[in-house]
Amino acid sequence: MDITRIQNLFAGNIRQLLAHTDLDYEKLYEIRLRAGRPLFLMYDGGERFLRTKGRTPYVVTREDLRETLECVSGYSLYAYEEELRQGYLSVQGGHRVGVTGKVILDGDHIRGMKYISCINVRLAHQISGCADPVMPYIREGNSIAHTLVISPPRCGKTTLLRDMIRQISNGDPEHPGVTVGVVDERSELAGCCQGIPQNDLGMRTDILDGCPKAEGMQMLLRSMSPVVVAVDELGKEEDYRAVENVIHCGCRLLATAHGDSLEDVLEQPFFVRLRREKVFQRYIVLKKRERAGIVDGIYDGEGNRC
Repeated sequence: MDITRIQNLFAGNIRQLLAHTDLDYEKLYEIRLRAGRPLFLMYDGGERFLRTKGRTPYVVTREDLRETLECVSGYSLYAYEEELRQGYLSVQGGHRVGVTGKVILDGDHIRGMKYISCINVRLAHQISGCADPVMPYIREGNSIAHTLVISPPRCGKTTLLRDMIRQISNGDPEHPGVTVGVVDERSELAGCCQGIPQNDLGMRTDILDGCPKAEGMQMLLRSMSPVVVAVDELGKEEDYRAVENVIHCGCRLLATAHGDSLEDVLEQPFFVRLRREKVFQRYIVLKKRERAGIVDGIYDGEGNRC
């Protein structure tokens, strides 16, 4: 992780504080700036304030927000207008910068945003090899099981999926690599910046960045001949038909979903249908304990623990 690059995303005052504060960036997940409020650091084990030399919490100013937004956009904010309409920007390193403020509407459509009141920098954590414990359950000979990764927010499901994609794409001495198509709707899996992936998703992976999942899955099937299709955070009604098409075309599906448990997810209407049709052959459930990414259980398509 390039710590200097992360620090350079912020206004000068905050950059200096970050540079002179002893931080473990491997356990740091969010740096959140709210106008007139203390600057929060979200760690694996909780939160803390960024403090001044006098040990008082640093209070974010409007100028900090303005300058930070300029740093994030490379002083070319107009070039990111389309991304701002979605409420976030993707930057080098695969990090994601979320913003809130006054939304400008054009009828029912969001035209832009002004009077930015909060900036949240979510740090990307790529952990090569974190999927090692689950890969034997996903690979079945030369085949790959349709797999759903389940966890509450900030428990490592995207990080796990990212490494699953990388390993399946690259292959190993016992398993040949295959073509993987990724629909990265929120630019979190690949962390593309100006079209270039910042995270390693493997040598045989094709990425649709910023594309809605349902449309992206159809596009990949029509044009890229993937063996595996991977998406983050299934759950919208329009995703259902696209998932059906992926399965019926003979592709394998890797996906994630928000939930506290297997039962919690399978009770949702969207997943009730998928379970009834026995789409997923593996469920991987993560829990947040002393750190993110702890596997709580691996289940087969019937919900039995493997």
